[in-house]
Amino acid sequence: MADQRHPKRWWILAVICISVLTAVLDNTVLNVAIPSMSSELGATTTQLQWILNAYSLVQAGLLVAAGGLGDRYGRKRALAGGLALFGAGSLGAALSGTATQLIASRAVMGVGAAFLMASSLAVLVRVFDDAERPKAFGAWAATAALGIAIGPLVGGFLLANFWWGSVFLINVPIALLGAIAVSVLVPETRDPEGERPDLLGGLLSIVATVGLLYAVTAIPEYGWTSAQVLLSALVGAAAAVGFAVWSRKAAYPMLDVALFRDPRFSGAVAGGVLAALGMGGALFLLTQHLQLVLGYSALEAGLRVAPMAVSVFVCSSVVSPKVIAGLGAPRTAAAGLAVSGVGLAVLAWVAADGIGYAGMLLALVLIGAGLGIAIPVTANALMGAIPPERAGTGSGVNSALQELGTGLGVAVLGAILMGRFVSLVPSSVSAAADRSLPAALDAAHRRGDGGVLAQVQHAFTSGMSLSLLVAAAALLVGGALAGLLIGRQPGTAEAPGTAEAPGAATLGGPAQDAPASAV
Repeated sequence: MADQRHPKRWWILAVICISVLTAVLDNTVLNVAIPSMSSELGATTTQLQWILNAYSLVQAGLLVAAGGLGDRYGRKRALAGGLALFGAGSLGAALSGTATQLIASRAVMGVGAAFLMASSLAVLVRVFDDAERPKAFGAWAATAALGIAIGPLVGGFLLANFWWGSVFLINVPIALLGAIAVSVLVPETRDPEGERPDLLGGLLSIVATVGLLYAVTAIPEYGWTSAQVLLSALVGAAAAVGFAVWSRKAAYPMLDVALFRDPRFSGAVAGGVLAALGMGGALFLLTQHLQLVLGYSALEAGLRVAPMAVSVFVCSSVVSPKVIAGLGAPRTAAAGLAVSGVGLAVLAWVAADGIGYAGMLLALVLIGAGLGIAIPVTANALMGAIPPERAGTGSGVNSALQELGTGLGVAVLGAILMGRFVSLVPSSVSAAADRSLPAALDAAHRRGDGGVLAQVQHAFTSGMSLSLLVAAAALLVGGALAGLLIGRQPGTAEAPGTAEAPGAATLGGPAQDAPASAV
């Protein structure tokens, strides 16, 4: 049956984008509130780490399972339930009186965010047809980028006028209204073939994702060869292998691993993960550079990174569909990620030469423009390679890979930066430099030696520039892989240059998208 356009699809898109913005925002807005929470709740360093990580680890771990459950029991139900849980967790977080209560509330928020994110793209697949789907995915991607960029701005504003709990309390009315809007506007769809949930597959996917993500997020603190990192990585890898083996034997697997034989799926995965690796790590390093080296506050740093989000928003929603129409999806993905890679290289050069914010602004616009052009293509390719009845699982896989890629970016690029940084700092502060940049800066300030302080800052800038060049290379490789693979059909040897935009076909044949009201 041909794709059908839902009459309220643009209202549905607006509701989903606002909901996604709230969930993504919560990953970044909390960073500026940590000092206030630490003093008010008396949280230890370990508790502060879990306040930050409880949300992201729970969300990432449940994404694939949440998508599978949404496919079987209804994506509208999963989306509305996710918003309700996210709102309830936010209210609990705002009213928390201890660090333990806040960690528990953050975990509840992570559960809600997992169902929300895993259902968001799945709903869009069912209410938009092939022609309009790139625009919808572009708006979705732009919203996610906007949430990352404006997190420090929103957090800084709220903390300047209210108490720390306001960063959570603001989510409650948005989640409540979103759940009501979803109940009214979104049609219910589910997988008609799923007789029962794949419980073992869901459990293995949770263990694999949490294990691998915790391993990469623990690297900066414990080191690559620490017991925490190696054990977590081993458990995650073993669970991932178990998931793949089980999925080949299960009657109704959560994710058909044969999808990786589809070049469109593999190309989208490679492009998306490498893009997330490069951009996640680069943004992490850039915000540190703006605050610790250039001396900007969190709010000022957020304002200076915001042009990248604006560029992503404009290019995702306006430019990307036009480029796809002219170049075809494969070349669009390659070109977009290449432009972002060039932007990262420019940023590395600007930082190393101290050219100033004008050069940085150009680099940020290039980075955002490239991502805005490419991300809708990779998301559409991944979702288009998965049969429509498994759209929730595809949405969960897409979001989980983004989380894992970002975590890898922070770990890998952070390790490269620290290796370069430690090798260049003066011997007088080398002991402090082994711990962190803030510790080295503090040691230099205590010495009262402007020359040593300048050397420490130069060492960090040099390390960041090297890391940004590695990030640029990751995006170029991701673009090349996406460009080579996305246009191919399963079993073909060569991609046509003007391949139809992904989403027009599913694994094994043309898309048989069921009506929006299908059960």
